Amino acid sequence: MAVKIRLTRKGKKGKPFYRIVATDERNPRDGRYLEVLGTYAPTVDPAQVTLKMDRVDYWKSNGAQVSQTVSEIVKRQQGQKA
Repeated sequence: MAVKIRLTRKGKKGKPFYRIVATDERNPRDGRYLEVLGTYAPTVDPAQVTLKMDRVDYWKSNGAQVSQTVSEIVKRQQGQKA
């Protein structure tokens, strides 16, 4: 089972809200997931992000692949804390 860290879309039409989840890569975008790792709301200014970095690091250490969008979000979060 290959695990991916990626976004799932929630919210109304035209008002997206995303969850950052760890899921099996074979599941559909909004399908089953293993764990919710955070949220991402791009419609507010500035974009609102909550992230459980300890859990993201746990999944990455166990071989999870991170999608390109999520990796950019994680980099931005780490840059704000430093």
